[in-house]
Amino acid sequence: MGIIIALLIFGLIVTIHEFGHFICAKLSGIKVNEFSIGMGPKIIQRQKGETMYSLRWLPVGGYCAMEGEDEENPDARAFRNAKLWKRMIVLFAGAFMNFVLGFVLIIGMLCMMPKVPTTSIYGFTCNEDRTEITAESYNAGLQYDDVIKEIDGTHIYSFLDIDYILETSKTYTHDVVVKRGGKTITFENITIKDTLTNSKWDFDVNRVGKNPLTVIKGSGQVFMSMGHIIGLSLKQMITGKIQKDEIQGPVGIVTTINETARSSKSASEMILSLLYMAAMITVNVGIFNLLPFPALDGGRLLFCFIELVRRKPVKPEHEGYVHFAGMVLLIGVMIFATYNDIARIFSGG
Repeated sequence: MGIIIALLIFGLIVTIHEFGHFICAKLSGIKVNEFSIGMGPKIIQRQKGETMYSLRWLPVGGYCAMEGEDEENPDARAFRNAKLWKRMIVLFAGAFMNFVLGFVLIIGMLCMMPKVPTTSIYGFTCNEDRTEITAESYNAGLQYDDVIKEIDGTHIYSFLDIDYILETSKTYTHDVVVKRGGKTITFENITIKDTLTNSKWDFDVNRVGKNPLTVIKGSGQVFMSMGHIIGLSLKQMITGKIQKDEIQGPVGIVTTINETARSSKSASEMILSLLYMAAMITVNVGIFNLLPFPALDGGRLLFCFIELVRRKPVKPEHEGYVHFAGMVLLIGVMIFATYNDIARIFSGG
């Protein structure tokens, strides 16, 4: 059941991404030869007008094949013959649709919660009979209704940032910046660990009632947090703070989704967790595709910016060589990540 759900999530994310390219290409008058969901052998295909629509076996990719993407083409409706601004919109549209999907999923996630979490402090850890506050952060100076703005120099957009920073930190002491009564107050090297439960933080955050305004505002904050967390993760991967054997690929993600579905205590808990994971994955896909790396949408956009500056395009064959090299490297990373996933499964990690 969990594997089916994972495949459906991947299929939705890929479909919405490729649909962004597809619909903008169509609206821009660019000829689309094939719109495919999935990779590998075809399951079904159908020709409608000038475009072939196909569904393939592996739901970990897809493509929108436009006329004349990587070569000179005399067809007036070829991709490279379209105006530069149209090409840039088509290239950006895939990631944009991922972001739209992510925002919609986050709205669904918050709508399932009893209330919308904020970044202001609601309560602190107490002793067993709740007669005394035992939280070290409270004793260090944090107070009720303080709005957390930064932790260890990292900006806080939503409760997700608080959770990510504290849960991934290897220390229990932190520099915290809060907003209190219109004033910004900084606390240096304070302990936040909950000594009773051994949790990494000893306070809770306020939750506000649900209405269209609080849900939309909260969804925007969570969306920013997801992008922020993904950016921090990429930075940690580049700087070596994330070990190579921790890199996760499609198999690992499917396994995680499967385990989440099986371990959920109720249907509502499962749906809430899956909405969160799907939102994080689709935002991740959007950001990753915009990286200025060959073969990605961001790499192609980079060549568009070069064309904008040079006022003439890079030769198609030269650009093609760069994208081919990037594709080979990406395939290598995918194989390595998949090896990690499989090794993790057999080792029980």
